[in-house]
Amino acid sequence: MKLRLFILTLFITTLSFAQSKGTISGVITDKDSNNETLPFANVFVKGTKINTTTDIDGKYTISIEPGSYILQYTFVGYETKEVPVKVTNGAKLVINQSLSSGAFTLQDVVIKNTVNRQKETALLLEQKNAVEIKQNIGAQELSRKGVGDVAAAVVKTAGVSKQEGNNNIYVRGLGDRYNSTSMNGLPIPSNDPERKNIALDIFSTDIVEYISIDKVYGSRIYGDFAGGNVDIVSKDYRGDGMFEISIGSKANTNALGKNNFMLQQGPNKTGFVSYGVPNSPLSSFTFENSLNPKKETPLGGNFSLKAGKNFNIGEEGKLSLFATASFSNGYEFREGITKAVSSQGADQKSYSQEKYSYNTNTTGMFNANYRLNKNHKIGYNLLYVNSSEQARDIYVGSNTDYDNANADLQVQRGTFTQNSVFINQLLGNHKLTDKIDFNWGASYNTVESNMPDRTQNMLFHYRDNNYYNIAQRTTTDNQRYFQNLKEDEIAANMAFTYKLGNPKDGDSKGKIVAGYNGKFKKRDFEAIQFNFQLTEAGLQERVNPNSLDDFFNQQNYSNGVFSTSSFAGMTPQTYSGDQDIHAGFANLEYKLTDKLSSVLGFRYEKIAQTVEWRTQFDAGGGINTFDRNEFLPNLVLKYELNEKQNLRLAASKTYTLPQFKERALFVYEDVMESKIGNPYLYPSQNYNFDLKWEMFPKSDELFSVTAFGKYILDPINEIIIASASNDISWVNIGDTGYAYGVELEARKNIFDFDEELTNKLSFGFNASYMKTNQDIDAEKVQKETRSMLNINSTDTNSGFTGASDLILNADLSYAKNWKKDAGIIATLTYNHYSDKLYAIGNLGKGNLVDKAMGTLDFVFKTRLNKSLGIDFGARNLLNPEFKRVQENANNDVLVMNYKRGITFGLGINYQF
Repeated sequence: MKLRLFILTLFITTLSFAQSKGTISGVITDKDSNNETLPFANVFVKGTKINTTTDIDGKYTISIEPGSYILQYTFVGYETKEVPVKVTNGAKLVINQSLSSGAFTLQDVVIKNTVNRQKETALLLEQKNAVEIKQNIGAQELSRKGVGDVAAAVVKTAGVSKQEGNNNIYVRGLGDRYNSTSMNGLPIPSNDPERKNIALDIFSTDIVEYISIDKVYGSRIYGDFAGGNVDIVSKDYRGDGMFEISIGSKANTNALGKNNFMLQQGPNKTGFVSYGVPNSPLSSFTFENSLNPKKETPLGGNFSLKAGKNFNIGEEGKLSLFATASFSNGYEFREGITKAVSSQGADQKSYSQEKYSYNTNTTGMFNANYRLNKNHKIGYNLLYVNSSEQARDIYVGSNTDYDNANADLQVQRGTFTQNSVFINQLLGNHKLTDKIDFNWGASYNTVESNMPDRTQNMLFHYRDNNYYNIAQRTTTDNQRYFQNLKEDEIAANMAFTYKLGNPKDGDSKGKIVAGYNGKFKKRDFEAIQFNFQLTEAGLQERVNPNSLDDFFNQQNYSNGVFSTSSFAGMTPQTYSGDQDIHAGFANLEYKLTDKLSSVLGFRYEKIAQTVEWRTQFDAGGGINTFDRNEFLPNLVLKYELNEKQNLRLAASKTYTLPQFKERALFVYEDVMESKIGNPYLYPSQNYNFDLKWEMFPKSDELFSVTAFGKYILDPINEIIIASASNDISWVNIGDTGYAYGVELEARKNIFDFDEELTNKLSFGFNASYMKTNQDIDAEKVQKETRSMLNINSTDTNSGFTGASDLILNADLSYAKNWKKDAGIIATLTYNHYSDKLYAIGNLGKGNLVDKAMGTLDFVFKTRLNKSLGIDFGARNLLNPEFKRVQENANNDVLVMNYKRGITFGLGINYQF
């Protein structure tokens, strides 16, 4: 009886105690992202140790004794909200809360949870708190500036520029060979045999969560680095289900102003082709494509679909799916002069040039991220990009190698290039314990670059009688050329992180990171050129320059008017490359004092590179290999001057590898130049230094100043070599080279009314000023290449090619919301670069220099309601003239000029 009475009393007491508590629950949402739920946000009961985090759906629940409290809602990069609440016995309160970045002040925090890296404020906070020197551009900033591709995004940052006329990115004066590209931390191969890095403009910003630009080396990055590493982080969808459709059009004023916009035949409008080398081209004329140009209507456009959905799996699991598919195209036209002149300024080649071009981009991406629980996540990324460029160039003028005083020389060249990139990535993030994390990734990537049926024809135009003949000085004057590049790359990353101190209680002393990187690349390249040799009768025959099919056809071939030849019958010229890199790395990040933190890193790489070739210069074939071991230390120090200011110091050692094509004895011929590889090329060694001060006045404001220096041993450079045709090659040009300079960056709100609805005018600015120099040692080049290559440089030193002393970027943005889901944003962006060295002069000729130029873009976006938006853009509003001069001793000679025209675009998007 006593036992029963005791159990009953205990049950009543327990029940009474349980009923005395109240429950607070709710959902936290992101105000700046259409009120999508915020997983892993923090909820604190102020003045107590009671706290929780939201689940994957942004939901939270707290059980608490009756009383009056203040709830604090926080999320990294967002404002903190405080809500008073009164809890009574057994009460069940529902408090939903939305957070935004508008009023948040940067404070020192330990980043434990998910960060929305699309937002500018979250990225600035991460930059402030990281010990490493970071620079990120999120999707929010890309949208505000109206940036359409990754290349355009990267050149908006301090110290970064893009070379006019190609996809070469320069970071702190250092070009393609000194930079690297990755996606989600895994390397991606180049789509161009001329380049080390993939063309960044093929990546639409629709696929981007944020872009990380590392201009300071860290041991997780491959050591083939001196300028910067661009890491594209693919979109990770959050929120409820979404489906969006966008459509738009665009036009270029130059192209529209051309009454007869003519392109070569063959490629279709989609940018995909299926033709290649014809059957029996040496015994018959069986080329598929016509040489006659066709008229086009130069109006471009774009179309895209996006979809995303989240699914709950079990109590803690969540599957996030995101997919996008898009197609865009555009037309451009430019005209100007193109020259090659002597040291006295006399014309050697002098043409007026017209360039008609059409480009496409087709992108498809699928992401699947499965979060088993808050400690484990696995993701798969699939990306396919097909980009193409179709160009028809017409050169009219004179060439001293073609002696005909009675006629102009006309060169017609039609080029179509298709680049396809296929990226597969599997990624994992695992929190094994409170102190140990394990992250891994693996990728298999393929690239194919195809140039099917590039055509070239040379003609004499007799002005007095207005008729044309085929011109022929060498057998390669009239030709059709086919090339194909295939590259496969497998890569793997893994890293263990051990946290020092007691991170669960916020007592973090630092961390130790150790891991492995592996990259295994194989490239196969082949090219074949068919040259047309005319008889004397063929050279006398009059032709129509717009109807060359009337001459180059099966009948004339059968009649012996012309014949076809190649390098070695149907055997193509080839080169192949294999490169394997195994790397181990370790970092120690440690908080030495309350204000001073450090990262000490070390990386070891074992590198093996092999290049084989069989070309017209080496018909028997050749092979070249090297094996290297690289030991790469790096150090970063961060000193917190106060809550808003940091001082950082970084130093590192890296290297620069020569590329496959640069070491293969293969020649690529263009109208104005030819390039040949150098088997004796070898890696450079780089020493890097940075000193940075930064201040964060508010969550979305920044001021920073960075001084940097680079010292390079045995720098690699592209230069004209002594040859009958003034070929270009790559050489270790001297013993040393260096670059030093300073970068400034500022982001400031001119006004920001602290209202429920946005009303803000903001200004961004960055600038870099630098100096570069490298030795030019002809004796060194001759000795190291065993007299195969000789250079006759005009000077004994020069700056780095592609480097501008001064680069400026500025943007002015106004954002206004008139209701929750409706508003406008208007942005003006300006870019300026000073004179930059294009090519080093030789044989007494001055350097080729691209003159200073500035561009202005305008973007206007309006959201009419939650579903409907309209975008307008105007690119290159100033339409400046691009000029390249040869700086001879007596005067500067203009050798190239043109204007790109203004491009206008209008688009509409609808989200269901």
